[in-house]
Amino acid sequence: MAAENGSTGNSPRSKIALITGITGQDGSYLTELLISKNYEVHGLIRRSSSFNTQRINHIYIDPHNTCRAKMKLHYADLSDASSLRLLEALRSHISATGRSHVKYYQAGSSEMFGSTPPPQSESTPFHPRSPYAVSKCSAHWYTVNYREAYGIFACNGILFNHESPRRGENFVTRKITRAVGRIKIGLQSKVFLGNLQASRDWGFAGDYVEAMWMMLQQEKPDDYVVATEDSHTVEEFLEVAFRYVGLNWKEHVEIDKRYFRPTEVDNLKGDASKAKKVLSWKPKVGFEQLVKMMVDEDVELAKREKVLVDAGYIDAQQQP
Repeated sequence: MAAENGSTGNSPRSKIALITGITGQDGSYLTELLISKNYEVHGLIRRSSSFNTQRINHIYIDPHNTCRAKMKLHYADLSDASSLRLLEALRSHISATGRSHVKYYQAGSSEMFGSTPPPQSESTPFHPRSPYAVSKCSAHWYTVNYREAYGIFACNGILFNHESPRRGENFVTRKITRAVGRIKIGLQSKVFLGNLQASRDWGFAGDYVEAMWMMLQQEKPDDYVVATEDSHTVEEFLEVAFRYVGLNWKEHVEIDKRYFRPTEVDNLKGDASKAKKVLSWKPKVGFEQLVKMMVDEDVELAKREKVLVDAGYIDAQQQP
């Protein structure tokens, strides 16, 4: 995210934010937060034959209908480096205009730590164990380099796993809660998973976007770990989720070795003491509350899905 203070002279205007992943889980929560703080939000979306804006539909206002629209969407392809290089574009813009109040946030990941033992802090060495993690390390160091070389206000947020009812269904937490809802309502009986002993520091995405915003309100740019400092295994997540609806997870979970990683990340647990001290940030939603929040949403989703199944519009065997 690149954010810009739009005040000019004695006539302050709304701050402006550009969010590259606006249709994702974090982008949607961040958009809600920024609009509540009177930002004008611009988001980048991929041009495709189908829309993928369901996470932000509730806050979208067609600019043709009103001038009060606080969120505007633009087509862009982030994979096309020749058309969009964010850090270089920012450096060039500041150099040409002198508008040094532009600020940049890079979304990092705890996956960058990989096999490095917990707890992991800002000073913990990275040891990425997947192509995704390697790419995140690259983006992290690009951000540090541009900050040090050109004096850009650029921050890295090293966010540990953060979930919500808006999490994509290909992530293990949402795969579990989606299955819990469907099993409870009678649409499926089994869910297939991989390593149940992998341990993660899970928090609520809505809490974590507040930390992103707080980083950009500081006098100096820096990098921050954002985490609950409490880790749980996938098995513990299963236990809480299934028990909440009166089910025994052992009767519904089967292990499929195809879901094991070739290079596993065993334990991620963050040390967020710097964010707590400097940003005065702390998580509001605990682990069990998070799991139950997600299960509640997915039980309701399964109920709506069952109506369509019973009416013959979809096949219950087509599991998500």
